[in-house]
Amino acid sequence: MNIVEKLLNERNLPDDELKNLLETDFYDKELFEKADFVRKKYYSNKVFVRGLIEFSNYCKNNCFYCGIRAQNSKVNRYRLTKDEILKCCENGYGLGFRTFVLQSGEDPFFTDKIMVEIIKEIREKYVDCAITLSVGEKSVNTYKKFREAGANRFLLRHETANEEHYAKLHPPEMSLENRKNCLFELKKLGFQVGSGFMVGSPFQTTENLIEDLRFLQKLQPSMIGIGPFISHKDTPFSAKKSGTVALTLRLVAILRLFFPKSLIPATTALGTIAPDGRERGLCAGANVLMPNLSPVKVRKEYLLYDNKICTGEEAAECKFCLERRVKNAGYEIVIDKGDAIN
Repeated sequence: MNIVEKLLNERNLPDDELKNLLETDFYDKELFEKADFVRKKYYSNKVFVRGLIEFSNYCKNNCFYCGIRAQNSKVNRYRLTKDEILKCCENGYGLGFRTFVLQSGEDPFFTDKIMVEIIKEIREKYVDCAITLSVGEKSVNTYKKFREAGANRFLLRHETANEEHYAKLHPPEMSLENRKNCLFELKKLGFQVGSGFMVGSPFQTTENLIEDLRFLQKLQPSMIGIGPFISHKDTPFSAKKSGTVALTLRLVAILRLFFPKSLIPATTALGTIAPDGRERGLCAGANVLMPNLSPVKVRKEYLLYDNKICTGEEAAECKFCLERRVKNAGYEIVIDKGDAIN
């Protein structure tokens, strides 16, 4: 039994074999084939779409890699109103989206009261839809309010599971321990939780990536989002080398074999560093896409990294383009909330 067959059968590998798998392309063809086999076993050829609404690019944090960090004075800041957010949902629902992802920087303007009002109104209008939040680290009490208001899912990428590496990517006031605690508390509250990490971030080692996989094994998230690190010109990491398509795809496939039932997106970042990156992600085991429902006028302002794709397209144009590309890759976009299989 070779290393890929062992991973397929046991859904795990010892660290030394994982290191071997991560650092060579020798197994890639078989790895991608097995990952595609597993995703089809559980999800057929279905690809779930989530309507992404980037409702604020204000952020109180100063993560060294992020284009909307607080200290970047070159960002044109914006906040969508509740009515604008609801209009995005209306447009998305008409296009067949049954999951809305509300994403922002950690913006103190959006208090618990404001967010609860927004969540409740979306829940009342779209009872058959999932509401996903991606708004960062909050208190347990705040998360509880969001859950009671009607939010189903929460995305919070841990970015790196290693303390030393985390400290090289974030200012001292930010804490990996707190981020991890948030993820476990979200699970306790009944959220479908998503986490993930950057691939090829500055100072990252293979051992760091193995630690990321081990952390995810403990967390057992419903959703796992990974994408290549891509630098932004107005951050401290502007000169750092971006992550690669090859390693990102390898990790997508490994994640599919580690977590056969998880929802794994082919991310926009993957499509940014390679024109066919998202299609290749699907062929490596991913089964989610996240087209942008945000108003076109603000899309170019929500730039976590440079050269982000799809910033000038209408939601309908973006979705129909994706449908064609997904079909050409041998898969099918479905109108479905797309819950993870238990």
